[in-house]
Amino acid sequence: MFEAIRKHSKFVMILLFLLIIPSFIFVGIDQNYFSESSPTVARVDGHDIKQSDWDNAHRMESDQMRAANPELDAKLLDSPQARYATLERMVRDRVLVAAAQKMHLTASDAQLVRSLQQIPAIAALKRADGTLDAEAYRALVGAQGMTPEGFEANLRSNLALSQVLGSAINSSFVTDSQLKLAMDALYQRREIQVAQFKASDFAAKVQPTPEDLQAYYKAHPDRFQQAEQASVEYVVLDTASVQASMVLNEDDLRTYYQENLSRIAGQEERRASHILINAPKDMSADDRMKAREQAQALLAQLRKDPSSFAALAKQSSQDSGTAQSGGDLGFFGRGAMVKPFEDAAYALKKGDISDVVESDFGFHIIQLTDIKTPPQPSFAELRPRLEKELKEQQAQRRFAEVAEQFANGVYEQADNLQGVADKLKLTVRKAEGVTRVPAGDAQGPLASPRFLEALFSSESLESKRNTDAIEIGSGVMAAGRILSYSPAHTLAFDEVADKVRTLFVAQKAAELAREEGQKQLAAWKAQPAAAALGNAVVVGRDQSQSLPREVIDAALHAPVDALPAWAGVDLGNLGYAVVKVNAVAERPAQDAQIVAAQKQQLAQWWAGAEGAAYYETLKSRFKVQIKVDRP
Repeated sequence: MFEAIRKHSKFVMILLFLLIIPSFIFVGIDQNYFSESSPTVARVDGHDIKQSDWDNAHRMESDQMRAANPELDAKLLDSPQARYATLERMVRDRVLVAAAQKMHLTASDAQLVRSLQQIPAIAALKRADGTLDAEAYRALVGAQGMTPEGFEANLRSNLALSQVLGSAINSSFVTDSQLKLAMDALYQRREIQVAQFKASDFAAKVQPTPEDLQAYYKAHPDRFQQAEQASVEYVVLDTASVQASMVLNEDDLRTYYQENLSRIAGQEERRASHILINAPKDMSADDRMKAREQAQALLAQLRKDPSSFAALAKQSSQDSGTAQSGGDLGFFGRGAMVKPFEDAAYALKKGDISDVVESDFGFHIIQLTDIKTPPQPSFAELRPRLEKELKEQQAQRRFAEVAEQFANGVYEQADNLQGVADKLKLTVRKAEGVTRVPAGDAQGPLASPRFLEALFSSESLESKRNTDAIEIGSGVMAAGRILSYSPAHTLAFDEVADKVRTLFVAQKAAELAREEGQKQLAAWKAQPAAAALGNAVVVGRDQSQSLPREVIDAALHAPVDALPAWAGVDLGNLGYAVVKVNAVAERPAQDAQIVAAQKQQLAQWWAGAEGAAYYETLKSRFKVQIKVDRP
């Protein structure tokens, strides 16, 4: 049958063509066949937010969070709650954009410049003369995947949005009574005396019997638990291990040297002088023609006497910034000048004078006065650096290929890791006492919750076979297996006898300290003159005098309508304290500037709720509709 179709293929194609075309004529083509139909999940001010917009925004946020925190569990980012939070942020941004447009809010050029100058990374790009290194600025924003124009437009938009809620926040205020209440709470003072009954002073009085220790051990089994542990082995694949196994080709290394010499050595810089005849874009055609003719006349003079360039620039150049210095522009590199000017300057030889060059500023006559060429390091001098850079680049490109081999290797030889380690020149590492939760000093895979989750999965524990290759960070993968496993259990008394005794003594000593403290508190209340207390000190929330926080809280909360006031303070295993409040000390006067700053901070705090309410008002005004249920 298939042989017959092959022999009569042309006839079969014609037959299929005749059958398919009528179906399109009579049935038609669904428009959605060629265009994606994405449901609407929210609407703000009449503008839809599609499911595809939501998905793309959440994917971008997740990628940014994973890049910033490689150890973050991907399951948290993919949860319904995390996805809904992304949608709420999208709605908030759309609301603020709508509000900014309706209120005609925008950021001026001066605001934009001030904001740019406040960004440390950009401020660091200023040259000694105060100008911005344009090439470095372009590279900086380019690293974020943006152009300078796009970056500035985004910043200008953010400045406009900040004015929406800023208008409400800046109108908030704090009353004097609110300020006094907050300041009094923070700066109130008490003059107190304290007697501490330390548990450590009563420890010698505790003489536990074996029966006491056995009873304590049985009553507190949770304090003597041994968490589940495992002995494991694992291998790690990262770009560094891929790089270590690479051997560079000598020809590739020399080619890389030639291609990157200018980048490593630095750009050639040129020094030029110019004579400018102003002719901005909005100048009429007749006036521009007159400006060109004036420049041509000056060029004719220079052709006759090139040495008069500086004098002629002082006399005739309309660039007020350089005319007095004979038109000198100093040294500049690629990208510092407008393109027509740069192209002309880099086409000249030292001492040459260009033809008339037209730019957005007008007409230039350029004289190249100097060329600064950076020293060219030899191949031998740069070899270590070139090897490092080229290995890093090739390792990045090769990692995906090696990662696939790694994943296949740990799966195909599931009962050991040595095979894949030998093949990819990796090291099999071992660790004892590994727990399901990362230890505080854990590093590498043993600090990754994702890796430990796979390692302690029921399948891994039962079969003791390799885990899958787990991505634990950007460009880092790991696989491991359980060698031996010890489930969680209560340790035998003999194993923890010293710990049992220590805990028992600490508890009983604290009880004795508490009993003695309470006894003395009752006696001293009855006969205050007999109280054996420490020296009087003034304390406050910001002035603890090295006393425990519980003592300070008790002193500040004690009623002061009838002084002295007494309080007993349980310090837990540390013991007990008796506090006597003698007087309410005058709180310190605050500097006017400090009070003003604190008032401003309180205003912002009060404005927090106000701002939230204002945002809800905006949502109502712009008819926000979220069409998916909150998880």
